[in-house]
Amino acid sequence: MKPTTRRAIACIAGRLAGANASGVYDYSESRHVNFSGGVSATNVNVYDHDAGCQISGDGSSLYHYGNSSHLQLDMSGPRFNGYDCDTGSHFSGDVSGSAVSLYDYGESSYFNYSL
Repeated sequence: MKPTTRRAIACIAGRLAGANASGVYDYSESRHVNFSGGVSATNVNVYDHDAGCQISGDGSSLYHYGNSSHLQLDMSGPRFNGYDCDTGSHFSGDVSGSAVSLYDYGESSYFNYSL
């Protein structure tokens, strides 16, 4: 997955799990990225200020306008998994308070974020 996609998933999953976040700190790039907009179980409409694009959908089926591709995101409490159609990569992770850990199967690596 692209770093911008991982950050968007971390922010959206964190907010769906109940965290109040206006952005994420990406530990792999040592920087903060702002997101604005609303997130609920039935409606996601956020703007990634770093990538300059919108990510929207119904909560489980999302569209990333920066990549012009779909994302599947399934939440089960604080755990999540899904699929990035842009790169053909599966991902999974969990939210613990303000921390999000995401495993990108395409990169075979964990990525950590703070909300």
